[in-house]
Amino acid sequence: MKELSKNRKAFHDFTILESFEAGIVLKGSEVKALRAGRGNLKDSFCRVIRGELFLLNAHISYLESTNAHFRPDEGAARKLLMHRKQIDKLLGAVSKEGLTIVVLSLYLNDKNRVKARIALAKGKNLHDKRESLKRKEADREAQSAMKRYDKHSF
Repeated sequence: MKELSKNRKAFHDFTILESFEAGIVLKGSEVKALRAGRGNLKDSFCRVIRGELFLLNAHISYLESTNAHFRPDEGAARKLLMHRKQIDKLLGAVSKEGLTIVVLSLYLNDKNRVKARIALAKGKNLHDKRESLKRKEADREAQSAMKRYDKHSF
């Protein structure tokens, strides 16, 4: 599994509750552009429109070698492919519990197909974000202290 693009901001802004795998419909040279690292998922999210799941605000830049007459729209909505039961489950969670569907990453699976890792997420408040940053910093300090202790013990 090779990761093509990752949404690092999603882990900071949201508490991830459950993650899913979805196929993604791409046009023309978008797969090549993703392999070249031209994908940006910073403010992207998913929405269920007329019973279908779409990826919105994802930016996939085209390559310079792409034909000038066929350059797909970089910020276009892209359809995500999932089973009907999964889409209904996501829609129910979003409408009843007020959750959000965010994209965590785009990656290549074992068969070289581009897949999207999406998740049901709950937004964090400002104090939750600060608390998670403090916890992460404390863990980092503990790890470095353990490394220093191990080096000096021999």
